[in-house]
Amino acid sequence: MNTKADREEERVLELLDAVGRQSNVSQRHLASNMGIALGLANSYLKRCIRKGFIKISEAPANRYLYYLTPKGFAEKSRLTAKYLSSSFAFYRRAGESCVEVFRRCEAQGWRRILLYGMSDLAEIAMLRAEESDVDIVGILDPHTERRRFAGVAVWHSLQQAGSYDGCVLTELNSPLLSYEQLLKEVDKERILIPDILRLE
Repeated sequence: MNTKADREEERVLELLDAVGRQSNVSQRHLASNMGIALGLANSYLKRCIRKGFIKISEAPANRYLYYLTPKGFAEKSRLTAKYLSSSFAFYRRAGESCVEVFRRCEAQGWRRILLYGMSDLAEIAMLRAEESDVDIVGILDPHTERRRFAGVAVWHSLQQAGSYDGCVLTELNSPLLSYEQLLKEVDKERILIPDILRLE
């Protein structure tokens, strides 16, 4: 879904956001906050300093203070607007994709639908299902410990799921791998894939 460039921009935004909130933040804290290695956080910090987004000054006890420059504030605003725009675009496309899948379910006379994969897409599917004649009976996700998600049951194996007419793939992290796993347990004809998931 996300390109490498998108992920790079997300990390720069996370860094600018963290520095904007607290100037005496350590590089270790930045790395932890961004969920990346210390060396990688240092690399992003140096890049932002080089581009003029962040200014650095020495503080007592061999510490550094980081400040957003006017250019840094402008970049943070630009990246925030871009991120929100792409998020809204994803939700809109995902919603349209789910509506189309549920139309196909209705056309085949399927009413009881099982989702495969606990994700934002599953949550969007449950919301859009309320506009159709399908009923989401639950979510199958072998990779979570949760028992419920957004008001429906979460099962870890197909045997727990009970009866259903069709299964809609809603796994975002590794949809192709999940589809291949699903094919081992469910007939291909009973699996529907929202077109927002590109399985190539």
